[in-house]
Amino acid sequence: MPDTRKPTVDLSIPVIPDMELAATKTAEVVAKHMELGEEATAEISMALIEACLNAFEHSKTDEKNIYIHFVIDDETLTIKVEDKGIGFESEEVEIPDIDQKLKGQRKRGWGLQIIKELMDSVEWESSEAGTTVTMTKTKS
Repeated sequence: MPDTRKPTVDLSIPVIPDMELAATKTAEVVAKHMELGEEATAEISMALIEACLNAFEHSKTDEKNIYIHFVIDDETLTIKVEDKGIGFESEEVEIPDIDQKLKGQRKRGWGLQIIKELMDSVEWESSEAGTTVTMTKTKS
């Protein structure tokens, strides 16, 4: 019987400055393996940085780690970024107004919007037990 499991790479990274860059190195290796282009690889890296930074800043996890799962399919890369933090209500996340952001003091708050722009699909599940952001990029 053939093995139908998809190859996966699982990371656990501590919530310390710049550790999101370790995750992007893994993403680059996976993208190369999948023969994704430079633009797709850069988009994946940027989206992954944003997802990690959101988990670092907003999860308020006591566990001090986030978990990243890369699921490799023939045509699609799925990346799940998971934390064991406090969760959030997606209805409470405002889509930023670009003009106000550029004129305002606080330039932050673009994470989810940037991820949506860079990846082919983005979903999230959040509860008191944590948040999982699932991002996919398809070969073109």
